[in-house]
Amino acid sequence: KIEAGKFELVEMVVSVEALMANVASMIQGSLHGKHLTLHTEVGELPANLLGDPTLIQQALLNYAGNAVKFTEVGSITLRAFLVEEDEVTVHVRFEVRDTGIGIAPEDLPRLFTAFEQADNSSTRKYGGTGLGLAITRKIAQQMGGGAGAESTLGVGSTFWFSLRLKKCGVNAADARAS
Repeated sequence: KIEAGKFELVEMVVSVEALMANVASMIQGSLHGKHLTLHTEVGELPANLLGDPTLIQQALLNYAGNAVKFTEVGSITLRAFLVEEDEVTVHVRFEVRDTGIGIAPEDLPRLFTAFEQADNSSTRKYGGTGLGLAITRKIAQQMGGGAGAESTLGVGSTFWFSLRLKKCGVNAADARAS
């Protein structure tokens, strides 16, 4: 749908705290089975934000699922925090940090390309299609943000995406007039 231009964002009230709690709940069984710990951190954000909560949750779940998949020991941290704010919108960054296998620097640039993974052996060992990261980047771009990753081989990774959410009850014309 994204590539075909059939991708429409829905604008609803977004609770970042609720999204983080939902994703944490969805991965809890996998975390428990691998004896991993989970941390969540939500920075201070304005109330009554508007965006597409289903797609934001999907993007965060893509990252969290990968973190669980590629982490054998240690922890996973889900973070959300304010990057900047203007009269009409807030720029929010979501991060998923893990203590997993990490990714070689030469493999990072192609990770967000559809059907790409760090290397072919990871596909055999861990499974997956290589679409989750590409989809997450497209979701973030559709919402006025971007996506990326930082990683150290053998130490862990941080995958992030950012997006703009509207402030409920504020429109651009009203903000410019004041």
